[in-house]
Amino acid sequence: MKKKVLAVLLCAAMVMAMTACGSSSTEEAADTADTTEATDDGAEAADDAAAGGEGYKIGLVTDVGGVNDGSFNQSAWEGLQRAADELGIEANYLESSTDADYAPNLEAFIDEEYDLIISVGYMLADATKTAAEANPDCRFAIIDDATIELDNVTCLMFDQEQASYLVGYVAGLMTESNNIGFVIGMANENMNLFGYGYCAGALDANPDVTIQQFNANSFADSATGKSMANTAITNGADIVFHAAGATGLGVIEACQEAGVYAIGVDSDQSSIAPETIITSAMKRVDNAVYDSVASLIGGTLEGGVVTYDLTVGGVDIAPTQDLLPEDVIAAVEEVKQQIIDGEVVVPNDQASFEAAHGDVYELD
Repeated sequence: MKKKVLAVLLCAAMVMAMTACGSSSTEEAADTADTTEATDDGAEAADDAAAGGEGYKIGLVTDVGGVNDGSFNQSAWEGLQRAADELGIEANYLESSTDADYAPNLEAFIDEEYDLIISVGYMLADATKTAAEANPDCRFAIIDDATIELDNVTCLMFDQEQASYLVGYVAGLMTESNNIGFVIGMANENMNLFGYGYCAGALDANPDVTIQQFNANSFADSATGKSMANTAITNGADIVFHAAGATGLGVIEACQEAGVYAIGVDSDQSSIAPETIITSAMKRVDNAVYDSVASLIGGTLEGGVVTYDLTVGGVDIAPTQDLLPEDVIAAVEEVKQQIIDGEVVVPNDQASFEAAHGDVYELD
């Protein structure tokens, strides 16, 4: 039964931005993780790595959002910069303007004999797998993809539905119109985790809330993000969450101009619009990148899947809470602990979402 969750299936053409390769150098590494679940042994790995980072070259290949997307590409680069500062590695990045840039950018780092090449986002999965198969002695890591089963590839995954549940809970409590919005960069199994969590959290906090959903079908189209947010606002939304990379910058701009609240993603985006961004669903890509570099230097980096969740601080709600009332903060902290303790299980697929809430999640 379709109840409160409204799907607006809008597709936008990909925007081609800038040129293929931009390069820059920088910084560091930290916490460690095993091949199934991230742990908090990272400080030890960082200590071990600190003495031996010199001489290591680590390269980062962005997706089309670019390194200054204010979201997960930028967070990944910040983690690598921290690794450069603290561990003494050499760090560089190459930006991808289109998917045609993925393979050449990876090959550029391979040709320069980089010790670890980090792909930012599941959209690089095919190119990363091809490169890793052809270069078994080169180490790779990829963020948000767990499909590559190779000994030289570490897959860095996040229970992003948990952080999204928390910001959805905020939205459900804070909305005055009982009408909120959600703009996703691309609807697929991985990205829909944001939607399941956000919608579940909002409905658990406020069963009367209506959730407008939009699929931008791009992570690099701020104009479409702005247009979709404006549509949601025109239709009564007073809070809009984006999980859309650089597309989400347009969402934030629309909310800022309309005087309604926005919710950021991946990093604490409050600095972009301090009076507009009420909170953010954080995915600590920076920590995962830092951990991977530290593990590489410490000789413990392995192939397989490493998962970051609330229990290890791999995902979280943003620490900036200036726009949140004390009672909302307290309610969110309570439900956060319930998730950590297993008392609240956040849905991570359509079946579990519908079983728990009786609503249909339709973005595809």
